[in-house]
Amino acid sequence: MRYLTAGESHGRELTAIIEGVPAGLEVASSDIDRELARRQSGYGRGGRLKIETDRAEITSGIRHGKTLGSPIALVVRNKDWENWTEIMSPGVVAAASDSRAVTRPRPGHADLTGGLKYGHRDLRNVLERSSARETTMRVAAGSIARRLLGEFGIQVYSWVTEIGGVKAEFAGAPAALFRSAESSEVRCPDGAASKAMMERIDKAKAEGDSLGGAFEVVLTGVPPGLGSYVQWDRKLDARLAFALMSIQAIKGAEVGMGFKVASIPGSEVHDEISYSQKGKSARFWPRKPGFSRKTNNAGGIEGGMSNGEPIVLRAAMKPIPTLYKPLRAVDIDTKKPFKASVERSDTCAVPAAAVIAEAAAAFEVASAFLEKFGGDSISEITRNYRGYLESVTGY
Repeated sequence: MRYLTAGESHGRELTAIIEGVPAGLEVASSDIDRELARRQSGYGRGGRLKIETDRAEITSGIRHGKTLGSPIALVVRNKDWENWTEIMSPGVVAAASDSRAVTRPRPGHADLTGGLKYGHRDLRNVLERSSARETTMRVAAGSIARRLLGEFGIQVYSWVTEIGGVKAEFAGAPAALFRSAESSEVRCPDGAASKAMMERIDKAKAEGDSLGGAFEVVLTGVPPGLGSYVQWDRKLDARLAFALMSIQAIKGAEVGMGFKVASIPGSEVHDEISYSQKGKSARFWPRKPGFSRKTNNAGGIEGGMSNGEPIVLRAAMKPIPTLYKPLRAVDIDTKKPFKASVERSDTCAVPAAAVIAEAAAAFEVASAFLEKFGGDSISEITRNYRGYLESVTGY
């Protein structure tokens, strides 16, 4: 399973084409729109949310509410396009429009390096595509993957753990933490920390600054054996790290204990294995009887493969680089210094980044799931999966 996205931040529309989704999966536009709305939520977001309310249009690959097995095409139209029709026109426009060229690169953005790489003298050619607006279609594609995983009892959750140095403290089952996070404006399950985070965002906004943070993504119900140890690029943790690091502004990713393993002995890191003969077989993973770990420091992945425990991922997001107290840069034409310009910007987008990461992780796990239990239809995959669970239970 794979997908491609296309479109510019202020272009006519954004597009995604998803290939490899099996036939017979029930998908509704509301499934996609719900995730798009979650991506647009979060305290500290900027002015564009007052303009755009994203809705997905399914243009191929789904008929009468079910996937056909052919490529799925999704479109999200930019409502702000009417204000950018000349600037972003795909056709030839009057030379006067050149006077609106962007020649001032913003620190922390792709502007300057992208201009150097592609030879653009108008940096709008860079910033329009490098914008995090592109993640709209990643969330749309991820919503299809999420529906696929849900057919087999795999759930995807996320919550914010830190914003601007304010760290949350919480414990509990993933589903309960997720519900608490969804009721928080900063998507944090710790109520006291949520309030402190919002206050910190308000302070940064008043100062013309921005804030980064960290979040956690957890997938439950993942069976053992997704991914592989036989080649470097088939390792599930490597693929998930790639997916997280591909999200704009993400500068670090962890699996399980992550960087903490560097400072403690192995006896406190590795998860002891147990076996239980009690319990009844379930329709999905986990099944009993079977093997399990007493702890989950590995974050559900050992040797590049899912081990049957929940997959636990974390990522760190840098502060949004567009500041209302702008940093200094140099004009690419005049070579003179200036203070970087401001396009509409968020003060903090960590809650949204967590939702995007859910989609990215869901797509990678769904791809690995199809590689393991592949078939052309949901019914065929279900037969393959149930046969595997019988084998695992009897191991």
